[in-house]
Amino acid sequence: MIQNKILVGIGALLFIGMMCVFTVGETENAIKFRLGEIVKDDYEPGLHFKIPFINNVKKFDKRIQTMDAKPERFLTAEKKNVIVDSFVKWRIGNVKTFYTVVAGDVDQANLRLDQIIKDAFRGEFSKRNIKQLVSTDRQAIREILIKNSKPLAADLGMEIIDVQVMRIDLPEEVSSSVYRRMEAERERVAREFRSQGAEAAERIRADADRQRVVTMANAFRDSEKLRGEGDAKSAEIYAQAYGADPEFFTFYRSLNAYKKTFSSSSMMVLDPDSDFFRYFKQQK
Repeated sequence: MIQNKILVGIGALLFIGMMCVFTVGETENAIKFRLGEIVKDDYEPGLHFKIPFINNVKKFDKRIQTMDAKPERFLTAEKKNVIVDSFVKWRIGNVKTFYTVVAGDVDQANLRLDQIIKDAFRGEFSKRNIKQLVSTDRQAIREILIKNSKPLAADLGMEIIDVQVMRIDLPEEVSSSVYRRMEAERERVAREFRSQGAEAAERIRADADRQRVVTMANAFRDSEKLRGEGDAKSAEIYAQAYGADPEFFTFYRSLNAYKKTFSSSSMMVLDPDSDFFRYFKQQK
């Protein structure tokens, strides 16, 4: 009986001891209450103590949470709707405020944060047109959203880590209008390029024609010059040959004339006493 009582006592002591301690993990925030009133919320990871039945402890996940917002419509500066799909990365910044404002409920916290982010989106999108939203200002919008929503999220005990826009789509009716305008703009640019190309082609053709005329004129000038020089050289040679032996030169020229004349089938009617037959009559 004594041994049983000792074992029971030891068990009771262990049970009470276990009720007097609690652990806080690396990924946890903890709040200790005394009869429902918060008494401490800045616990470091490790082993801590409490008074059984008077103190109770609630733990919360302090890792980064993701709020994946549903696609929402926002008006741009052009008064056109865009559909925005986004998400927010956040974590508990002040666990006491988080518990006090949203009762430590993550779903309630996401609901409140979603409204804050939507208001921030609405304010920024109304200042920009579709082109700026789609092409140029994505990073600037992200930084402004984080900056503007951080103080409001801090009032909920939440710390915003990042806000990202995954996709910006246009409603069907807006897409058709934008595509038509883009098509007209591309067509205008294409016409301008074609006009510039036609102008450049005409300029190149005109320059080529000019160069052709200049080249042909230069070639004709050079050919006439060479022909003149050749004719002069030929005349000079003939003159020299004729001056060396006029009689032989005359005879040689007559033989060439006979050869050309009698080798053809042409008929000639000449006086036998003409100079053409002079060398036929001479006999040595």
